[in-house]
Amino acid sequence: MNPIVSIIMGSTSDLPVMEKACKLLNEMQVPFEVNALSAHRTPEAVEEFARNAKGRGIRVIIAAAGMAAALPGVIAASTTLPVIGVPIKGMLDGLDAMLSIIQMPPGIPVATVGVNSAQNAAILAVEMLALSDEAIAQRLSDYKSGLKEKIVKANKELAEVKYSFKTN
Repeated sequence: MNPIVSIIMGSTSDLPVMEKACKLLNEMQVPFEVNALSAHRTPEAVEEFARNAKGRGIRVIIAAAGMAAALPGVIAASTTLPVIGVPIKGMLDGLDAMLSIIQMPPGIPVATVGVNSAQNAAILAVEMLALSDEAIAQRLSDYKSGLKEKIVKANKELAEVKYSFKTN
């Protein structure tokens, strides 16, 4: 089994956040890899990874970074693959990381999800993959139907909660 999504984080301290992306990709049966690479401490390795990712069969990259948040942009600068940036909450509640990832120069886009929203990054990656893979598209559809069912069930349970002045 070869990975088609690559999850890259600046350090293993980002793993508690990025684990949600791992779990979602695993649930969707999408082969993925996880690595720690630093735009500042291992810049050559980051550029080599980005240049070679497509040739290794990677189709989407999810890159997480906090603070200066250079990692997603550095990766995007060296590949034509879609890169999804996950800002990690840090010094300024993640605002610094989010702005660094969003404010890319023309020609170097990075799709950006909310602070610590690794699960949404994985869902976005799966949506991209589903465009050309019917099996993934079906699993994604089933997943989204399950989200709907959770809300329907929750609403039914709320209807059973009784209060003296509750009208529904």
